[in-house]
Amino acid sequence: MGLSAVTVLGVDRPGVIAAVTGSLADCGANIQDSTMTLLGGHVAMMLLVSGDLDSAELLKHLCAPDLVVTASAIEAQRHFCEEGGGLGYVLTVHGPDRPGIISAISAVLAADRGNITGMSTRLTGRLYVLIADVELPKEVDVAALMRRLAAVGASLDSEITFRPVEPDLL
Repeated sequence: MGLSAVTVLGVDRPGVIAAVTGSLADCGANIQDSTMTLLGGHVAMMLLVSGDLDSAELLKHLCAPDLVVTASAIEAQRHFCEEGGGLGYVLTVHGPDRPGIISAISAVLAADRGNITGMSTRLTGRLYVLIADVELPKEVDVAALMRRLAAVGASLDSEITFRPVEPDLL
């Protein structure tokens, strides 16, 4: 069985997700992992799909005139923190919108080998909100990381919170 990464982008309307996932099911493809969201009135889907069809054949089944669809063969990879049992955190940012917010925050995390495993951002009026799931290696000095994040937050005129994931919420 092959593994393919499928992306879908199109104007949001009822039934888009049903049509795409139905086409995949009809050709025997299994959705192993996915994320789907709305971005500015557009539905955006990213899916990892396994099955007997190669990426080109999958693409033929998913073509629709109102959707931009890609399919690429990929190899399965181990998750970053599966190797050493990383620690999970939730990071939030609230502040005025400006260029460079994600870049500045992600650079601080990357310096400590922090891995952003999920992120959502929204602009509500003039308030920019970012929520990210972060995994850190066990050996990271979390207090020092939090000080660096606070300094970046101050430079962005934004409030940053960084807290451990509560296991009973998973």
